[in-house]
Amino acid sequence: MVDSPVDGFPHIVAGDGDLADYLVSHKPVIDTQLAASGAMLFRGFDVPSVGEFDAAVSAYGEPNFPYKESLSNAVRVNLTERVFTANEAPPTTSIHLHHEMAQTPIYPSKLFFYCEIAPDKGGATPLCRSDILLTELAKAEPGLVNAFEMLGVKYTNVMPGADDAGSGQGRSWRSTLGVEDRARAEERLSALGYSWAWDSDDTLRATTPVLPAVRALGGGRKSFFNQLIAAFRGWSDSRNDPSKSVTFGDGMPITGTDMDTAIALSDALSYDHQWQAGDVVLVDNFTVMHGRKPFEGKRKVLASLIQ
Repeated sequence: MVDSPVDGFPHIVAGDGDLADYLVSHKPVIDTQLAASGAMLFRGFDVPSVGEFDAAVSAYGEPNFPYKESLSNAVRVNLTERVFTANEAPPTTSIHLHHEMAQTPIYPSKLFFYCEIAPDKGGATPLCRSDILLTELAKAEPGLVNAFEMLGVKYTNVMPGADDAGSGQGRSWRSTLGVEDRARAEERLSALGYSWAWDSDDTLRATTPVLPAVRALGGGRKSFFNQLIAAFRGWSDSRNDPSKSVTFGDGMPITGTDMDTAIALSDALSYDHQWQAGDVVLVDNFTVMHGRKPFEGKRKVLASLIQ
């Protein structure tokens, strides 16, 4: 294990029995520790396959957040009702730090990750405490943090007509919105407060309502809850350009220079989790960002979301 720049992060639970049983019998303690640390690693438990992982997530006892009902941009494959593949972007692609689905009005509160097959090389999952990042960013850039808090942020995403697994944002508008035709797509977008336009190649350009860039966590704590670091580091495919895809809530641009300090802080505060087969990681999505480093060989990390 590589030392984390933040003491006690993630919190590590070593075991050798059934993870589902452990989660049932220790849930109050787990929830208290998760609130304190933001992420927990369960290592050494008997989790040989997707079936045992599904059973463990079910045993945790909180409502499922189905991928098929989400507005996630990522192409994924459901293996069970609760469990699906992580982002199917090519192995050479970095998936940069983000809060899951923070670029949409609908997002999960927690995430489980499970390593069925550890990569031959690379493939770490970086984790970053965005509450600590916000505290440090406010010291360095108080005016910028105030603007994020006061104005919020809007995201524009260009969705193809069919899934594009070669892009980290390649999920089609049909799959994202759970519809088959434009009329129903527009009904759902309208209900969610989006604005939109159709392009001639059957792509959909959809802009969110104003969403938070900073989230209150309770007890006076706040987190840098958004998709800005991922956008300015990784939204560079043929459809989504961060200089056009992300603005303050009033429509004013957010620049790469605006994001330089936040990006540098995220690098300094990140812990790269190196996967071992059987590892399960529980993440508080409101407090901790995650990503994926490029890898070689086969890597099978699965995910499950909690409402």
